Amino acid sequence: MGDFSDKVYDITSRIPRGKVASYGQIARLIGQPRKSRFVGFAMHSNPHPGTGPEDIPCHRVVFKDGALCEGYVFGGPNEQKKMLEAEGVIFVDDTHVDMEKCQWNGRDGIEEDGSLPVMPPADFDWKAELGEDL
Repeated sequence: MGDFSDKVYDITSRIPRGKVASYGQIARLIGQPRKSRFVGFAMHSNPHPGTGPEDIPCHRVVFKDGALCEGYVFGGPNEQKKMLEAEGVIFVDDTHVDMEKCQWNGRDGIEEDGSLPVMPPADFDWKAELGEDL
């Protein structure tokens, strides 16, 4: 895999059981805030999906509103929900994770040496990056 995908997989591997992260959140954590779609491409190409110690738990990555991927690649559209429910993730309806209760803070498992950013710099312009009103 390329450097981008390796960083995505590293961050995704740090998402604890019972928590989820959004595609955009992962993109921000690797310092590429405008590349959430590329995070999705990396998830689609995950060489080791699953929950084992060597696996990359791509099922823990959801849309920013908590929506599941309609075409979850690794076992069909209902498999992602089943895997998340088995880990204790709470849903607000059939297709949306309760992001308020289950979104990973992005800090657990990140090394203190700063090897990966845990948040954008203080002068980061969210409006320019996201192209939307906040």
